[in-house]
Amino acid sequence: MGSGKTTVAGLLADAWGTTARDTDADVEATDGRPISEIFVDEGEDYFRALESAAVATALAEHDGVLSLGGGAVLDAATRERLAGHRVIFLRVGLAEAVKRVGLGTSRPLLLGNVRSRIKALLDERTPIYEAVATESVETDGRTPEEVAAEILGRVA
Repeated sequence: MGSGKTTVAGLLADAWGTTARDTDADVEATDGRPISEIFVDEGEDYFRALESAAVATALAEHDGVLSLGGGAVLDAATRERLAGHRVIFLRVGLAEAVKRVGLGTSRPLLLGNVRSRIKALLDERTPIYEAVATESVETDGRTPEEVAAEILGRVA
C-alpha cells in the first residue's frame, strides 16, 4: 500500500511497449463497485475471493505488466500461480507509506488509526512479499520514474 505499484507498472509497460493491468481495477470492473464498497457491503472474504479470481484470470490472459493488490499474495493459490513469474516487490517503509496514503484515507483496511494499521499490515505482509518476490526494489524517497528505471536496468 503506497508503494506505487500501479504507477510503476504503467511506466514499465510503456517502456517495454506492452500494456499494464491492475487486478484491483479488474475486481472493481467485475463487481461494478469500488473496493471500499465491496468491503463494507460484502466483507473482506468476499473481496479476497474476487481478487484471487482476478489474479488467476489476469495471469492466464495478460502478457504485459501486472500490478497486484497489496493483499493478493495472502492467498496460497495466488502465491502458487505466481511461481515461475518475475515478481518484483516494491518495498515501502512505514513513514513513506503513511505519507503517500495519507491519514484521511478511505481504504477499508485502514479504518481507525491509519499509521498503526499500515504498520500492522507491513509487519504481516512483508515476509510473504519477500518469499514470493524474485526481486525487491526500495521505493522510499524515490519517484516512480526512478523505481521504474532501476527495474528496467535490472531486467535489461
